[in-house]
Amino acid sequence: MHSFGQQLPGRGGIAGPQPDAPSTGDIDWGLHHQWQWRGVTCHWRVLGDPLHPPLLLLHGFAAGSGHWRRNAAPLAAAGWRVYGLDLVGFGASCQPRLWLDNRLWARQVQAFLEQVVRSPAVLVGNSLGGLVALSAAVFHPTWVRAVAAAPLADPSLLMAVPLRSPRRKPWRRRLKRWLVISLCRLLPLELLVPLLAHSPLLDLGIQSAYLTAVMGDRDLHRLIAKPARRPGAVRALRSMSIAMALRPHGALAPTLLRRLERPLLLIWGRADQLVPIEVASQVEALRPQLPLVVLEHCGHCPHDEVPQAFNQALLQWLEQLPHCQGELPA
Repeated sequence: MHSFGQQLPGRGGIAGPQPDAPSTGDIDWGLHHQWQWRGVTCHWRVLGDPLHPPLLLLHGFAAGSGHWRRNAAPLAAAGWRVYGLDLVGFGASCQPRLWLDNRLWARQVQAFLEQVVRSPAVLVGNSLGGLVALSAAVFHPTWVRAVAAAPLADPSLLMAVPLRSPRRKPWRRRLKRWLVISLCRLLPLELLVPLLAHSPLLDLGIQSAYLTAVMGDRDLHRLIAKPARRPGAVRALRSMSIAMALRPHGALAPTLLRRLERPLLLIWGRADQLVPIEVASQVEALRPQLPLVVLEHCGHCPHDEVPQAFNQALLQWLEQLPHCQGELPA
């Protein structure tokens, strides 16, 4: 693990006593492109000088690269070539018939860095995006300079995960697989997803990720609602539910944290109701001396709710990293 010269502020946070002033952001930021990966169309965007070191932004569940509307421009202005990638199944990327889990998304990220960015990059992820960034750094370390997770979301962090994968009998593995697939197929997602996507329930769901009121934010509503209303949304959600539930021991966050050999920063909203701040303690137990910044006056999406404080914390940490431009992996 790389060492850092100056410890970042911890649970006291770096945000001042007042929340960020209102900040505008365009969910259509950057130059938009499409990229074909394994027969799947992936949407991505970019902003900043091509000569600057690359930084890849990874969105959370149900969102897309547009969710970084209040971060891309300040990061680009600070000297970064900022990329945003829509993970398969989300945003404007395809919603194919694939099992979607953090291993597949990590492969998507690695291929994107190799084929599009053509250089290792710093990965910054919100929630699920933080897990994907961590996974990419462990499974494909030569393509990842460092990881910032804001926050790191994985249900396994709430469970006692053994150091080594327990050996389960084949019949037990087959039974678990059958039960998970059967239960997920029984869920009436064909009714629930359209109901949620076309009703005020969606705004309530979005609000649960924020401390401040966002009910009138039309751009944010459009960012979440548009992918949820696509024909493949139900298929993608069911595929993700099955694949994430059946992940092997090596794809769980506790195991990934033990294996990580790249610098890692955690940023957490103190009022996060979806992944409470207590989860950060579980992460710290797995990786002592881990830099943790707690931001005040925000919930699960600190990058969007308090962008000024988030950008400040991230840039302060980035300044401490080794020079981020280097040779391509062999």
